[in-house]
Amino acid sequence: MSLTVDGVDLDALNYTVKVPYNGTSMTGGDSLHDDLNIFYDAGDIAWMITATALVLLMIPGVGFFYSGLARRKSALSLIWLSVMATAVISFQWFFWGYTLAFSHTAGKFLGDMENFGFRNVLAAPSVGSSKIPDLLFAIYQGMFAAITVALAVGAVAERGRMLPCVVFMFIWSTVIYDPIACWTWNPSGWVAKMGGLDFAGGTPVHISSGTAALAYSIMLGKRRGHGTHELNYRPHNVTHIVIGTVFLWVGWFGFNAGSALAANMRAIMAAVVTNLAACVGGITWCVLDYRLERKWSTVGFCSGVVAGLVAITPGSGFVPAWAAVIYGIIGAAGANYATKLKFVIGVDDALDIFAEHAVGGLIGNILTAFFAADYIAHLDGFTEIPGGWLNHHWIQLGYQLADSVSGGVYSFGGTCIILFIMNLIPGLSLRASEEAEILGIDDAEIGEFAYDYVELTREVLNDMEDGGSKYSGDHHGLAAHEKMMGVSDSQ
Repeated sequence: MSLTVDGVDLDALNYTVKVPYNGTSMTGGDSLHDDLNIFYDAGDIAWMITATALVLLMIPGVGFFYSGLARRKSALSLIWLSVMATAVISFQWFFWGYTLAFSHTAGKFLGDMENFGFRNVLAAPSVGSSKIPDLLFAIYQGMFAAITVALAVGAVAERGRMLPCVVFMFIWSTVIYDPIACWTWNPSGWVAKMGGLDFAGGTPVHISSGTAALAYSIMLGKRRGHGTHELNYRPHNVTHIVIGTVFLWVGWFGFNAGSALAANMRAIMAAVVTNLAACVGGITWCVLDYRLERKWSTVGFCSGVVAGLVAITPGSGFVPAWAAVIYGIIGAAGANYATKLKFVIGVDDALDIFAEHAVGGLIGNILTAFFAADYIAHLDGFTEIPGGWLNHHWIQLGYQLADSVSGGVYSFGGTCIILFIMNLIPGLSLRASEEAEILGIDDAEIGEFAYDYVELTREVLNDMEDGGSKYSGDHHGLAAHEKMMGVSDSQ
């Protein structure tokens, strides 16, 4: 007997019937003879492709955010590093990153080479979720690997060479990121088996990148003039910071909600708590800065938004909506106060990456131990967890701390070793020359500028030195011109 609705025979319609995966081969079947789409819901596929694009959008967002915080003579280099990270890590992920992190036959700490060069990566259900195929999971997780590296390499701001940083990207992702991703998200990993909860990257993304940035800052040393009036800490372009924040905020919906790996109620809840934590974080940081400066700082608001987003990341698929308010307040306040640590320990973390990401990620991991709820995780219809303290599962705090500390220590120590060895290799010295630092990394390393008037002002200076400028002999006029252009050495 056929089923009809409003006179339409549903059995007669031409549509693909979803069937359970039959497990016949590593690739999911022979695409020449079999329809490999029948194992998956088209809505899940569509959402995850969209989420992949959203995470990609975050990477230039990081570049704009970092660029705005830096001085204008090195502004372009930070955008360049972010987009270059996308290219380098996308290749690394295809080459062996994916198999080291997510091969089906991985060990507790690292995957094997079963999927080297995306070998046999096609339509079989992924290790992340049976709702999406391997190939889609691979490209989605590749964006996570890329943005993690983009976050970390902001530490080279204003004094690091480009080539060694690009080499570092490939090595660091292989040696540091891939193992942490494996032990956190691969079902075979020790954190996953232990019961650690990290929905979208508290440890693999934020703690690892934040501690790596701290290590890179230490190994590079302080910028020229650090701690004196020569070095102006004021961000050179607040508009870039706002643009970067918007890209990050929008993209984070794909970052967190996409980590449900399907279009379901759990993804919706992740989107809700992501946005709420960002909003509360922005307000919190802004109010904390107003308490001291009596100014409603735009940079402070943007920093708070990012801190709220970082904090909610590990718990976004585990906690109820009301918990996002707590994540936003504590995440932003903790990161705000953590920005003072660089002065205590004497490290020139130019862009406060450690405070925003390592401290923010640690706060998020710990809060997840308190507020993870079994009924939130089960919104996808199949995930079962014992929950956190809301479910009286007290040991979860120990799991979260073990995950956080191990990831942070491994990333920091490993990064120091990688950079130490690289610095001994001819041609891979990390630090730019003093002349290049004075000139600006954009000019010295890239030969292009974020703003035309940077080059224009230098032409004026050269003309003056040659005696051919209308400013020749008029030092007050030149100083006024430099002030108008806003390109003094401190900027």
